Amino acid sequence: MSQSPAAQRVSAGTRIRERRLSLGRAQSDVARDAGISPAYLNLIEHDRRNLTAKVRARLADALETSEAELEAGREQALLAGLRIAAAGETGSHSGAELDRIAEFAARMPGWAGLVVALSQRSEAQARRLADLSDRMTQNPYLLDTLHEVLSAITSLRSTASILVQEPDMAPDWRIRFHGNLDQDSRRLSVTAQALVAYLDSFEQDAGLLTPQEEFEAWIADGRPAEGPASDAARDLAQAWQRNEAEDCALLPDTALQAAAGADPLHLAAELRLPLDLVLRRLATIEPQSGIMICDGAGGVVFRRPPHGLGETRPGDSCAMLPLFEALGQPGTPVLRVVETESAKRFRAVAISVRSPAAEASRPVLGRAVMLLRPSEDDGTEAVPIGPTCRVCPRPACPARRVPSILQSLR
Repeated sequence: MSQSPAAQRVSAGTRIRERRLSLGRAQSDVARDAGISPAYLNLIEHDRRNLTAKVRARLADALETSEAELEAGREQALLAGLRIAAAGETGSHSGAELDRIAEFAARMPGWAGLVVALSQRSEAQARRLADLSDRMTQNPYLLDTLHEVLSAITSLRSTASILVQEPDMAPDWRIRFHGNLDQDSRRLSVTAQALVAYLDSFEQDAGLLTPQEEFEAWIADGRPAEGPASDAARDLAQAWQRNEAEDCALLPDTALQAAAGADPLHLAAELRLPLDLVLRRLATIEPQSGIMICDGAGGVVFRRPPHGLGETRPGDSCAMLPLFEALGQPGTPVLRVVETESAKRFRAVAISVRSPAAEASRPVLGRAVMLLRPSEDDGTEAVPIGPTCRVCPRPACPARRVPSILQSLR
């Protein structure tokens, strides 16, 4: 069950009460030291009176703590981290008492911070392993090099076994097998060194990126003047810029003034423009929002993650995204709230459109556009989404294509 924002927020009154109780002090004692009445302190602790900066400073001295520790809302990042830790364990909060997260954070902030730190470290290591696994399954150089290493190891093992099992082998054959051992060991040494050198530059080597990833990275970097490195990525960038210019001509920036955050459906109706055009243009003026575009076959041709979603991963996108749901109902807007495996929420608006064929013998092509906006948890039922299936921790997802490699890590 989702919590309301109020239930997830640690107020200043709660922090003061929990600090006082942890010291074993009565309201009257703390109130006297702070120069206020016990009744006033009781109202503050129950959030029925605003806490002024002057009173907060006196209460901090009386409770032997800092003013920062008593500030309302200070633990929002900690609470978010705890919710992510609970959701990330199994994708279903693993039985954690979510209704008591605020109490846990207020009573034992040190332990709460440790839980968040361990969760973040575990997630970073899992994602690092997932990145390596994804790259290795898609990178032909790595596959060929690893095959060469395994081949050399197998050959060495086979030759060594023959030498051990045949003690009376003829001298000329023994010399030949020793030569094989020397040759295979040299081959293994050279190949292993090349593999290590390649992996050392794994994250920095731009050649590891596909043209699509390179193009999207160029967009994310603010479109540097030198452009993407590869010819294929430059072609994608030029095509994208041409499409942007066409969209801007149909819906100029002047018509978008003050439109950031507006309801896309109402805006499209007011401007009498196609919804997919409005979604693409809104994405250009809303830096916190993200956009995904796919063709009629479901292949993602562009994606810019919204704030908080993190970087995109190689591999197929999550089939639970409203973007792909829209493909099945062209012309009908799809409105959904989605929630990631780390409990982050986004409001999605997606629409699929069809391009008429130039000739009767040509197929009708489709394309879908989805705008993603960060959203608070308001209790709305959300569609669970995740990264590519190989690194998604949701074990019971109905759209799962392949098992997750993360399951073997738990």
